[in-house]
Amino acid sequence: MKHTSKCALGGITAALSLTVLISVALVPFMTYALPAFAGALLIIMVVETDKKWAFGVYAVVSLLGIFLVPEKEVAAMYLAFFGYYPILKAAIEAHVPAFPAMLIKLAVFLASMTASYAVMIGLMGLTLDEMDEYGMWGAVMLLGLGAFAFVFYDFALTRLITLYVNKWRKHFKKYFK
Repeated sequence: MKHTSKCALGGITAALSLTVLISVALVPFMTYALPAFAGALLIIMVVETDKKWAFGVYAVVSLLGIFLVPEKEVAAMYLAFFGYYPILKAAIEAHVPAFPAMLIKLAVFLASMTASYAVMIGLMGLTLDEMDEYGMWGAVMLLGLGAFAFVFYDFALTRLITLYVNKWRKHFKKYFK
């Protein structure tokens, strides 16, 4: 793929990802689904260009998301995990066998979610309502449910990558040479 096509693809992917993140103003109950979907758009960058270009798109969307996304938790979730995860997934799965790779990806998810909520609570003043009601066990339960959702997300992302490579890529290649 030519350098100009990579730039165009990066711009389109960044614009789509940012639009998805900003759409939280229209569908406020999709706080976790929208950053996950916006991150999934980076699959195209990883497959068609390389991890360096995908990371550039992630950086642009993260920076603009901090300023433009109305709900800061959505921008924080994209920045803290969902934005870079497709890039990390490609890197881990290329070098590590399946079961250890899943353990590494799960550990990264749990660490990044814990750190992002600590930052949101400490710096942004957001509260975790479950902590007031259930104490520390509420947070542990939320992390456990998040881990279950992450495994489902990882599986869905793998299927989406397979679908893109096997079915959609040939149609996509016509437009970006």
